[in-house]
This record gives sequence, structure tokens and C-alpha cells, in this order.
Amino acid sequence: MSQSASILISLAAVFALVVLLGRKFNISSRYDRKPRELNNWNSLDRGIDPTEKEPPEKES
Repeated sequence: MSQSASILISLAAVFALVVLLGRKFNISSRYDRKPRELNNWNSLDRGIDPTEKEPPEKES
């Protein structure tokens, strides 16, 4: 019983340390980042055809 309690306390301490370090260094996932500039490569992700001169007008 006491061994399982000490394991749980250790896991909680490690988890808290990881969360605090993640917040301090503001570590973000690579999937959260957005491209700074829209180029031909990533414009397809936004539905823009890079072969067209002007982007199509959106219907409202």
C-alpha cells in the first residue's frame, strides 16, 4: 500500500514538473504553428489554386 502511494506521488510530481516546464518555455506543438507567409506550396491547404492569376471569389 505504501509503495503504491509513493509511486503515485512520484508520478504526480513528475507530471507537475513537466507541465510547469512546458508553460515556462511556452513549448507549442509543431501542428499549432501557422505559416507566416502564404506561398504556392501552402496555398493549396487554404483552397487557393496557385495556377490561377486571381483567387476565386467566395460565394456568400
